[in-house]
Amino acid sequence: MTKYFRLISVALVCAYFLYYAQTYTEWHFIDNVNLIFHEAGHSIFFWAGEFFDMAAGTLLQLSIPLFISLYFFAHRQNISGALCLLWVGQNLLNVSAYAGDAIVMQMDLLGGDLVTHDWNYLLSMTGNLEHTPAIATAFYTLGIIFIIVGTILSMYFAWTTEATKPYRQVI
Repeated sequence: MTKYFRLISVALVCAYFLYYAQTYTEWHFIDNVNLIFHEAGHSIFFWAGEFFDMAAGTLLQLSIPLFISLYFFAHRQNISGALCLLWVGQNLLNVSAYAGDAIVMQMDLLGGDLVTHDWNYLLSMTGNLEHTPAIATAFYTLGIIFIIVGTILSMYFAWTTEATKPYRQVI
């Protein structure tokens, strides 16, 4: 893969996540993937008590892309690791919208009115419902930081990484 093709590819991915940052309250295709991880968190940790079950959706939604990013960095696949930082940032923006909805609870939830709003429950149980705007802002800010850092790193690695040659075993 040539350097310029790699740069253009990475720039397009970064552009998508920067666009997402401007429209994070709207539903995007990638939100479908994140929803699977979020709901899996509830399904996997249902046995750990109600509070942890409610938190597990967000925890798994954030930790899956973070662990994938760390895996790529550990295996010196730096462009992939940096691009996954964008995914972490996008998830933080998604969580920011969900947490920010804790008081008004206007967001459409999977399961409709029959399900508990995770962030309303979590913030109510911890006595932090009144801090909803600040908590949502903290998630948003962290998400933007991850997207900016991921953009800078992925562009840097796309520019500086040499193309790898296919492995050829010599007998």
